[in-house]
Amino acid sequence: MRGFSFFGVSFVYVIFEDGTDPYWARSRVFEYLSAAAKRLPTGVTPALGPDATGVGWVYQYAVVAKDMTLAELRSLQDWVIRFAASKAEGVAEVASVGGFVKQYNVIVDPLRLRAQGISLAAVRNAVRASNQDVGGRTLELSEFEFMVRGRGYIKSAADIEDIVLKSERGVPLRVRDVARVEIGPDERRGVAELNGEGEVASGIVLQRFGANALTVIENVKHKLTEIAGSLPKGVEIVPVYDRSRLIEAAIDTLRHTLTEESIVVALVCVVFLLHLRSALVAILMLPVGILMAFGAMKLIGLGSNIMSLGGIAIAVGAMIDAAIVMIENAHKHLERAPVRRAFKF
Repeated sequence: MRGFSFFGVSFVYVIFEDGTDPYWARSRVFEYLSAAAKRLPTGVTPALGPDATGVGWVYQYAVVAKDMTLAELRSLQDWVIRFAASKAEGVAEVASVGGFVKQYNVIVDPLRLRAQGISLAAVRNAVRASNQDVGGRTLELSEFEFMVRGRGYIKSAADIEDIVLKSERGVPLRVRDVARVEIGPDERRGVAELNGEGEVASGIVLQRFGANALTVIENVKHKLTEIAGSLPKGVEIVPVYDRSRLIEAAIDTLRHTLTEESIVVALVCVVFLLHLRSALVAILMLPVGILMAFGAMKLIGLGSNIMSLGGIAIAVGAMIDAAIVMIENAHKHLERAPVRRAFKF
């Protein structure tokens, strides 16, 4: 186990042995977290990270709009775009970066609090108690049941200002009498900037463990395209990082390497050995060898990634060298072999 602590947050990494089922490991860690949560201080809530690997960062986008503030862009990312992208199959989490997280700031006047005999804890508890829905009961009238409930979620700064702290002789003391309420940003630990042109709100898509990166990226792009028409006018979702381009480039490199080296082998065998069938032996060996490599990877459960494709492309060169040497050696043995003549009677 390894731990890292920062201001306001701590991370604990639990490293298991190779071959351990990740979902079994997550369930075991979750069981211990549930037991440890009871012994933690009030307000400290442990949570598991996403079921993604260290290379699960497969796609990133930026939310850009000229006529919207960073707070509005971040709210749009957190409450609209992020949920849409999270619905894509194979996505473990969509992390939001940049912008300003909108929050309500209650700036109290300590002199007024002291004059009214109100503590800071009382203001905090009153605001917390006023931001919730509560259930009532049902009333039956004329064979109909009516549900009674209190809808008390805060929707604006004015709602916080009207919260009653106490009442004396029928005169309420409200939050606005001892404080002012403003809409401001939460504390930031980082920023997101696009092409040096200014700050933006951004989203990072993490793929689930064992998912195919190309499929996940295509699913995310499809979801983002679906919600593009429902976004406010002028809002654009700009791709920043797309691993599918790198994967497709690696596949194209492997395909180009196979084609190029097959042509070179054929020319070498024809020019130096003057034998076309020998060139076919080497050319057919390349795809067969690569298929055998992919078959072995499939059998043991290994996925193909950029590193494996690069390794196969390098191994193709070694296979070509070995094939040419073996073909030339076979030709030399055939040249030195005694000629056997067959007689018919």
